[in-house]
Amino acid sequence: MAHLYACQLLSTRQIGRITGDNRQRVNWVLRKAGVPVNPRGTGRSRAGRDDQARRLDDLMTDMYVQLRLSTTQIARLVRIPAHAVRYRLLARGVPMRTRGRNNREDRIVIPQAELADLYVRAGLSSDEIGQILGVSRRVVLRSAHDAGLPVRVGGAPPRHGPSEIELIRALYADTMVSEVLTRHGVPRVPIPGPICQRFPSPHSLSAELAIQLYCDCGLGVHHIELLTGQPAKTVASLLRASGVSLRMAGGRSPFMRRWREGRV
Repeated sequence: MAHLYACQLLSTRQIGRITGDNRQRVNWVLRKAGVPVNPRGTGRSRAGRDDQARRLDDLMTDMYVQLRLSTTQIARLVRIPAHAVRYRLLARGVPMRTRGRNNREDRIVIPQAELADLYVRAGLSSDEIGQILGVSRRVVLRSAHDAGLPVRVGGAPPRHGPSEIELIRALYADTMVSEVLTRHGVPRVPIPGPICQRFPSPHSLSAELAIQLYCDCGLGVHHIELLTGQPAKTVASLLRASGVSLRMAGGRSPFMRRWREGRV
């Protein structure tokens, strides 16, 4: 066996066929004889297999980036596990989308200036703005929250509202918010822009952090999204699962009232 393996350069499988032993027996005999055994597959030609894997990686990248398929859908098409698809895409440097039906990267973003003109200055309702822009009322309200515009329940429209960068600066300037962020090691990202650009990878959000920001600091779920990059729906789901009763939609959060009163 040692002669066949070391001199004739046969594989352990080929030696097993000649001697009638299995591969485990051949490996045991070679190691006992002091013959170093190469790892499995070392002597195998990989050129064709590497080309095939590269073509498969190209195909999966196009499916994920161009066709916007999920890793689960790609796994069904190429017949490999979903975690293997995700691993191979990450190895290629493909940025992963956030999980869920509506990804942060695919969100409809209404320009802040246009939304301020329609919602704040013209005093139109979210339904009227949605009909003009061809989006849903929910998109209008979410964009207003993201931009820091005071969302009204009814009555006369407010005269002005803060820009997104003003809201972000106010959040970081708040003493209670700053202490919580420092305690949990949340990085500061004091720049404006879409949430997927400010936080390419959302900061991990624990139940303790979410409760402290929402209950103790009086932030809204959209404020927490601006600070951590986690979608507002994820924040709301985490708070509900922790037994926190969410505030009614509309109106101002305790933080916004505190800011308006000049206590931030």
